[in-house]
Amino acid sequence: MPRDFPQPTAEEIDALIHESLHLEGPLLPIFHALQDVFGHVPEMAIQPIAEALNITRAEVHGVMSFYHDFRKAPAGRHVLKICRAEACQSMGANALAEATLARLGLDWHGTTANGNVTVEPVYCLGLCACAPAVMIGDRLHGRVDGDRMDAILKEAGA
Repeated sequence: MPRDFPQPTAEEIDALIHESLHLEGPLLPIFHALQDVFGHVPEMAIQPIAEALNITRAEVHGVMSFYHDFRKAPAGRHVLKICRAEACQSMGANALAEATLARLGLDWHGTTANGNVTVEPVYCLGLCACAPAVMIGDRLHGRVDGDRMDAILKEAGA
């Protein structure tokens, strides 16, 4: 179970959309506002966003799916990002990722049953010299092996 966020209502969604309409390029600020309040961009917000911005639902979806940090469902209390870039792959990140997902019984973007950890791929954390790298919350970890990952997951309550 993810963190507790309020259930979206049409009125709240409309209010959040309209708060950003005066901005140049309001789509990303709208996504951020919705995700800040609800923990994700609710599916029920896609049509009102499209109508408010006079764009298609497909355009709204295309922009949302391009940016990996926007979610269709709330994340767990901790987001574990495992680097998938070439430097990390060359140092064992693929095996680390597979073992981590298997240990937690998840696929990418999945959240543990207790709602504590969501696992996401990321394509470079800037720790190429310390590969493989992961990030949990705002903490970076380099040279992560199975034992270090176990300690990170234990600390996060996975």
